[in-house]
Amino acid sequence: MEKTLEIEVTEAVRPEVALSRADLGLMDAGRQFPHRVAFLCFAGDAAVAFACLLVAYLVRFDTPLSNLGVEAPGIVLSSYSNYIIFGTASLLLVLAQKQMYDGTWLLHKRAPLRDVMVASLVWGTGFLGFSLFFKFQPPLSRVYVTLATITAMSGLYTWRRLFYYFLRRESIAGKLRQRILVVGWTSYAQRLKEIIEKDPCHPYEMVACVPTPEGSFDREPPRGIQRIDSYRSIRRVLSALAVDIVLVADGNVRVEHWEALASLCEKELIQFKVVPSYFSILVSGLHLDTLSGIPILGLSRLPLDRTSNKLVKRLLDIAGATLGILLSAPLVAIFGALVYLESPGPILYRQRRIGRNGKVFQMLKIRSMRLDAEKDGKIGWSTKDDPRRLRIGAFMRKWNIDETPQFWNVLKGEMSLVGPRPERPELIKDFKHEIPHYHVRHTVKPGITGWAQVNGLRGDTDLTQRIAHDLYYVEHWNLLFDLQTLLLTLVKNKNAA
Repeated sequence: MEKTLEIEVTEAVRPEVALSRADLGLMDAGRQFPHRVAFLCFAGDAAVAFACLLVAYLVRFDTPLSNLGVEAPGIVLSSYSNYIIFGTASLLLVLAQKQMYDGTWLLHKRAPLRDVMVASLVWGTGFLGFSLFFKFQPPLSRVYVTLATITAMSGLYTWRRLFYYFLRRESIAGKLRQRILVVGWTSYAQRLKEIIEKDPCHPYEMVACVPTPEGSFDREPPRGIQRIDSYRSIRRVLSALAVDIVLVADGNVRVEHWEALASLCEKELIQFKVVPSYFSILVSGLHLDTLSGIPILGLSRLPLDRTSNKLVKRLLDIAGATLGILLSAPLVAIFGALVYLESPGPILYRQRRIGRNGKVFQMLKIRSMRLDAEKDGKIGWSTKDDPRRLRIGAFMRKWNIDETPQFWNVLKGEMSLVGPRPERPELIKDFKHEIPHYHVRHTVKPGITGWAQVNGLRGDTDLTQRIAHDLYYVEHWNLLFDLQTLLLTLVKNKNAA
């Protein structure tokens, strides 16, 4: 049975804030900045990597080094262009796998040299091995790979150092820091505060502390950190202070209390961490991590928390959405005309839905119902024999044709090909309180199709089972899972409505 917190709304912190960030979609505004910075870093890495591989080619084949090793007559730039493109893409994938686009990583001063060297060496070894295994023509020069590894290592390190100095500006660094709310105040919390204060570009920021549920602090919090006097104010504090991480610093807090707090953080899409009272981890679902050298317990990472997995999924989405738009264009035109003939008016229907991290977006569909389908203001799911539906609408829904405009949502990055189906904001306000772990499905982008849908759980079906399938997908994501779901979508239409 899910544990609940006895949290009352007090006037202690910004009483005007009544709804959570998940309700309002406000978390997206604050959390999109690190993504933009990461994209800027990614774009810079791509340009530098491409330039380094090109320079390596020029040095290898357009200088006296061309006489080294096996002679390769007739080598021209066009014959190596595929190597340069593939090499750039694979190097970026290695960097992503090393978590080098994480906002907190970007603020670390000493990490770039070590990680860039390791990533470059791993890439160079893999690049050479891959090309030798597949016997590409022309053969890939080992001298070229060595030069490419050295130039990429030096070029990326130089670029990353320059980028780091750009991020050091307070106006930038302040938006990248993870904001921590501390529950209880112990020697661990004090040590973390001292570490943070020594580094002006530290990736974390302590914004406030609250007492434990028992209403006490292990030691008195120091000046300079906002103190909240009541633990019962914590829900309001999370919203008002835009908290990213809740850290339970007192490891002696009773398990049932921090389990309840973890549930609250999950609903608000906030990271939850615990400093354990001892280092034997016997708690299922938790893993040992560190926060600036402080051992902590955290909820296990989901597959799509990894940047490399996000990148792979995004590449699949772009390729699939582009192909989908091209193939579905005739269908949209034909069925759009049929809809207009049956019910004159707009062909496309735009509806507000909740996406990743609570962001509201406009989802596109071919209209399958009458224009006045919601004139009474009643919001709900379509049923099998819904009288509001157009005759052609039943056919479109059965074969998912009405969903084809959502390829555009996927291309824009608002949706994915596969993921939990997005719900309307009006419905979600009730779901998050009624269904345990509901908000976990909002840690990923919503999809055109999903694991629940291919198992017949769509429309007016059992909500609990549908969410259970969504959570299974989020927890067990991999590329083959996405491909399997896409294939099943083409052959299954159970409960399509």
